[in-house]
Amino acid sequence: MSNVTEQIIEELKVAYWMELETVTNYIANSVNLDGVRAEEIKKALQADVLEELAHAQILARRIKTIGGRVPGSADFKCNQASLQPKADTTDVVSVIKGVIDAENSAIAQYNKLIRLCDRIDYVTQDLCITSLADEEEHRRDFMGYLAEYEA
Repeated sequence: MSNVTEQIIEELKVAYWMELETVTNYIANSVNLDGVRAEEIKKALQADVLEELAHAQILARRIKTIGGRVPGSADFKCNQASLQPKADTTDVVSVIKGVIDAENSAIAQYNKLIRLCDRIDYVTQDLCITSLADEEEHRRDFMGYLAEYEA
């Protein structure tokens, strides 16, 4: 296995963990948020859980396909401080900002992978481009929610 393939596998694992952490935090926030104003955000988070989980599954299959090993939970290290459930379950704005932070991180990671794969691994690159488009759309949705809540 080449050094570049090993790098790609390691960066795919980073993206894999990011997606799984997002799923965990989206589930928690979609359940924990309270109040009439939270309902739309809860629904959006619930809908995005399935898409983020699908991204993780695609990444896992790709890691295995190109010669890597999909890690188990013992290897997990959390990074999404801003998306952690808040004590104030009506703090919808902080959840929205946390989602935007998580999407920005995912976008950066997919862009990193796209550059790393260029002229080397077109299948992984294509998979990352597709996921990047999804993450950009999620971010746009939540930026719209933030604009409305801060108005």
